[in-house]
Amino acid sequence: MYKKILLAMMMLVMLLSLTVGCSKSDSNEQVLRYALEAEPATLDPAKSTAIPESLVELQIFEGLTRLDAKDQPAAGVAERWEVTPDGLKYIFYLRQNAKWSNGDPVTAGDFEFAWKRVLNPEFASENAYMLFSIKNAQAYNEKKTAADAVGVKALNEHTLEVTLEKPTAYFLSLAAFHAFYPVHSKTVTTSPDKWANEVNTLVGNGPFKITNWVHSGQIHFAKNDQYWDAAAVKITKMEWPISDSQSTRLSLIENKQVDMMVEPPVVEHDRLNKEGLLQISPYLGTYYYVFNTQKAPFDNPKVRKALTLGINRDALVKNVIKGGKKPAYAWVAPGLTNPSTGKDFREEGGNYAIEDIELAKKLLTEAGYPGGQGLPPITILFNTGEIHKSIAEAIQEMWKQNLGVSASLTNQESKVFLESRTQGEFQVARASWVGDYADPMTFMDVFNDPTNDAKYKNPAYNNLIEKAQSTMDQKVRMQIMHDGEKVLFDDAVILPLYYTTQPFVARPYVKGYFWSVLGLADFKTAYIEK
Repeated sequence: MYKKILLAMMMLVMLLSLTVGCSKSDSNEQVLRYALEAEPATLDPAKSTAIPESLVELQIFEGLTRLDAKDQPAAGVAERWEVTPDGLKYIFYLRQNAKWSNGDPVTAGDFEFAWKRVLNPEFASENAYMLFSIKNAQAYNEKKTAADAVGVKALNEHTLEVTLEKPTAYFLSLAAFHAFYPVHSKTVTTSPDKWANEVNTLVGNGPFKITNWVHSGQIHFAKNDQYWDAAAVKITKMEWPISDSQSTRLSLIENKQVDMMVEPPVVEHDRLNKEGLLQISPYLGTYYYVFNTQKAPFDNPKVRKALTLGINRDALVKNVIKGGKKPAYAWVAPGLTNPSTGKDFREEGGNYAIEDIELAKKLLTEAGYPGGQGLPPITILFNTGEIHKSIAEAIQEMWKQNLGVSASLTNQESKVFLESRTQGEFQVARASWVGDYADPMTFMDVFNDPTNDAKYKNPAYNNLIEKAQSTMDQKVRMQIMHDGEKVLFDDAVILPLYYTTQPFVARPYVKGYFWSVLGLADFKTAYIEK
């Protein structure tokens, strides 16, 4: 079996060698070669949910805004906008020279069509919730009102009016998310089911356009000369072979058949780092354990705090997790800029979790469980997966050695596991959260949701989050979110373990690109310098 797998991988590398090697371009052309980690399930921005799709879409579409190198919203199709003092209404003025790749103008009507399509309950987009900040968007999605009541309206070809349910200071960041991209309404209406999977109907409005797509094989791009900012685009072509094998993608790098890839095998990290090829980009996510605050013994905050204090994150990351991950001592992941100070929100807020074995023992004693004696049986729940199992075993051992607390382990298939968490059928469970948009609120509102996994209910916390959601003053709202994060840790709702990161390999001659904390590489301003 091993020989068959090895042979198949060798054949795949040879195939990719031919497809990439035979397409070498004129030396005067700027060609970027990137190994894509999976075949896109769809390139319809209303349907896509995974990173590989979003990555491709970022190159061929553009929203009203586009995130810059600091993950702040910059002008995209909208050259400017106005916001009413109450923060409830936005008027976006679209560029007169914004065009689709087929030469048609990009209009405000294309945005209105696209957003209402995402929200259409019959369409059943998994991304619909991202638009719920718009007035009546959720009501329409839940069949409680008509599409005409949704707060998005094309006033004319180049003016879009958006009305929100409540002030949403991060709305401009939301507008850069792929669910907010416009679509070419005529093409989508003509071929609603197939347009996003065929090159001849895949009309976009971004810096690049797709010229060839061999499904599960490769995607080729060319510079989109119709793009409003085409002068800033230096890359003339992109060639992206597709492979879900980390080893195959690394082989393509080392054989000089591609210039970049993500997620090289962990066992190769040290070597690649020594060779100057490995880079680590922030990725807006936190891996953590969540306590069921309504189920014994974790209905006692002193028990929750004790077990949070009783682990060594540095040892866990170094010996078990690896992969360039960073120990987590708070909830909101690094990589988000506070617009009022220009500083990283995480660095500014500091740490809230600490490691203190003696304090943990003291809290257990105060809770009535000295040395862990008398604690009800504890079970750690996680979904089936080698890394999840290894982390659970390490924490199980730390709790036993440091605090005298015994815990058993239970793993479930992912679908069953998610249902168990949703229904509260657990005591402490593995969890992870990756931000949907570049603002701390993408983390903070998780535990404001009445259905949150922790079954956590604290009116003081909810009040803080609602205040942060209701003000447009960035200085005020950022401080409120810092205050809210402290409340979460005073109540010991979660046990943060590590911040996710994006390891990638890039040849040093690839310049001018940047990675978003949302896990996407933007090649609009990339270039090759050899």
